[in-house]
Amino acid sequence: MIELKQINQLYGGSQILWDLNLELTSGSLTCLLGRNGVGKTTLLKCIMGLLPVKSGTILIDGKDISRSPAHLRPKLGVGYVPQGRDIFPQLTVEENLRTGLAGRTDGSKKIPDLIFELFPVLDSMMKRRGGDLSGGQQQQLAIGRALTIEPKLLILDEPNEGIQPNIVQQIGDVIVRLNKEFNTTVLLVEQKLAFARRVGQDFHIMEKGRIVASGEMNNLSDEVVKEYLAV
Repeated sequence: MIELKQINQLYGGSQILWDLNLELTSGSLTCLLGRNGVGKTTLLKCIMGLLPVKSGTILIDGKDISRSPAHLRPKLGVGYVPQGRDIFPQLTVEENLRTGLAGRTDGSKKIPDLIFELFPVLDSMMKRRGGDLSGGQQQQLAIGRALTIEPKLLILDEPNEGIQPNIVQQIGDVIVRLNKEFNTTVLLVEQKLAFARRVGQDFHIMEKGRIVASGEMNNLSDEVVKEYLAV
């Protein structure tokens, strides 16, 4: 599905990613873990074309997208939910969702019904401005916007940050359902270890811009957690 080979990335004169390798198979649900500042968000932005890579290769379904512009990544079936949501506060919920439709390859202008099935609250708030929604509702909107392209790969950057527990539970259920029922490949950056254990099938842990541990989630040991994740 997606493969990163020897990715190096510089930001402001400092090197953030160091010869990073990562491979996700189709239909996997993978959690990317690590302490703050190890390069997780930078890695996601490189995948999405929001930051340039100094060297290395990013492949999606065997196609090299390392130098392709950001606006073309959704047309390859990649949905992205950035850290902090980044919805348009002055646009309505409906308008926010419609901005995502630009990434579809079939030209459809219809918001998929699945979004309202997954997040019914959005259907009742279509005419409200995004900025008037609660944090949890904005996160549902951000995920819904990413789903408008019916992505093959869904990338989420800390979707539970600052969200109330009942919405966290719902987001987890949605992620698992998308993966199991629709075979959506998921890459999730998450700080909450309990949430990662609940939804994730596999894990990769980053430290200083490199992948330092990987495996099936049920094999994530307390020793590894203490070494790379404990604060």
